[in-house]
Amino acid sequence: DVCSSDLMSTVYFARETLPLMQERRWGRFIAITSVTVKQPVDGLILSNAVRAGVSGLVKTLSNEYGPYNVLVNNVCPGYTATARLIELTRTLAAKQGVEPKEIEDRWARQSPLGRIGQPEEFANLVVFLASERASYITGAAIAVDGGIVKGLY
Repeated sequence: DVCSSDLMSTVYFARETLPLMQERRWGRFIAITSVTVKQPVDGLILSNAVRAGVSGLVKTLSNEYGPYNVLVNNVCPGYTATARLIELTRTLAAKQGVEPKEIEDRWARQSPLGRIGQPEEFANLVVFLASERASYITGAAIAVDGGIVKGLY
């Protein structure tokens, strides 16, 4: 279920890794959720709530582990051309009786950039957050969504 796969997997992962990072007085814990933590999607009630819980957990952990030079952040991808998104595109297209390209185009139009993100674009942020260059970033939830989220934060 979504609670186990999203929230509890993050809790278990934190429980196993953060004490080791604390002991070493250095670490990078990067959770991956969704842009839905910044802008909930209609019809995804449980998913929106659980992912928001992950963001609350990340913020709390960033405060607790910051004194040990352990940075805790949340990356929030939007529509990204992964195998899962391609599968979802095909499923929705079949249900709606349209071509998968039409579903993809609908999603792309939500972004000011007018396209779906590439996995490499998401990965670039994760690599940055894991590096020394991000040494003053903790407790953040950063969207990689081509501007889909309309909120200011």
